[in-house]
Amino acid sequence: MNRAPQRNPWMAVRPGEDVVQLARRVSVAHQTFLDGAERLPTVRPAGEPMRSVVLDSWRRSRDLGVNPDGFGDAGELEGAELRSYRTAHPMAMIRPVVRRLLVQDAAEAGLLVAISDARGRLLWVDGDAEVKDRALAMNFAEGADWSEDRVGTNAPGTALALDHPVQIFGAEHFSRAVHDWSCSAAPVHDPITGQIIGAIDITGGPRVAAPEALSLIRATVAAAESELRLHLLAAPGRLSGDIVRVRVLGSGRPTVIRRDERIALSQRHAEILVLLAEHPEGLSADHLAMLLDESELDPVTVRAEMSRLRKILGADALGSRPYRLLLELDSDLDRVRRALAGGDAQAALHAYPGPVLPRSLAPGIEEIRAELRGGLRAALLGTGDWRLLARWTGSAEGREDVAAWAAYLACLDPKSSMYAQVRSQFLLLDSRLGI
Repeated sequence: MNRAPQRNPWMAVRPGEDVVQLARRVSVAHQTFLDGAERLPTVRPAGEPMRSVVLDSWRRSRDLGVNPDGFGDAGELEGAELRSYRTAHPMAMIRPVVRRLLVQDAAEAGLLVAISDARGRLLWVDGDAEVKDRALAMNFAEGADWSEDRVGTNAPGTALALDHPVQIFGAEHFSRAVHDWSCSAAPVHDPITGQIIGAIDITGGPRVAAPEALSLIRATVAAAESELRLHLLAAPGRLSGDIVRVRVLGSGRPTVIRRDERIALSQRHAEILVLLAEHPEGLSADHLAMLLDESELDPVTVRAEMSRLRKILGADALGSRPYRLLLELDSDLDRVRRALAGGDAQAALHAYPGPVLPRSLAPGIEEIRAELRGGLRAALLGTGDWRLLARWTGSAEGREDVAAWAAYLACLDPKSSMYAQVRSQFLLLDSRLGI
């Protein structure tokens, strides 16, 4: 059965969209909402209303009494107290990963990268010094509370409130003081307990609301959580139990290895294992069904598949109510993420034979697939290493990646024969794809 394409409600600006016109329309909608109108003007030429994610956040902000003309509260933690708090916070363990994957490039691009705790308090704000000074005018600073309760709709606060990655564009912010800014953020979870421990945010101009920024944030969070898992499992008092190894990357048959036994997996069982690994807190049958298929899979079918998967892995491998992994899972997906978290793009590319379960149409898998590819691609583009870029552009994933071809070309000597070949391919793609 054919289904109409679903608009991603978490994405603020669509590819090719006129951000100037969108900004005007959203600004009118924001004022209309504050004036108390029940019906808002449309924000896109096709007659689409405000994103429900934003409108619901505006309503929460209004009901909480947030002042749309306020500038946020001053830092609740400052000086030695702030330094002591964040040094002991688990988000401190992932700060090196965030710096490698985001901060170094953000500073050059005139952007800010913020790390918050689970309440929305900003622990670190890094990036361009001049932009940091500008952001002080709206109190976007270390120690300040940027939860929805305090400043209304904003990416880190709303991501924490909804436990989901989200983008907020310009006047989608509840506070007028933030209307010149856009941001993309995602929550970070404790990989053992599944509890939210904080959020990672990119803040800057309109390009921060582009789809690529959200993919980059998701990929960074995935790498950070993978790194955090290693820290927590290595901590005193923690023991790693039976480990299940899974192969889900590339075009080969998904397989699982447990106690030296290699077992071929069906696509559905591989999807379930990947999704459970992404949600260590567990998933209900309804939630798992939604991640596997948005409309055509019922919880009864999920329960049947879980029963079959238990017979394959053993009754001690899976818990129920909610469904969750009881054993440690180590996948080729995790190996790529660990390499990215360690800033080793070469190792990440070497460990990446192809996309996550490439034939899967499950929404949850498609999201993970896009996050991993986005993180790997960003790391490769940032290396300036022609050898790595040659491998990427020679792969099925990178064959039509115009930005990668451009970066590859920039690494080569214009007098070399390789330069002429790469330039020819770049111009061909540029012409064919109309970039």
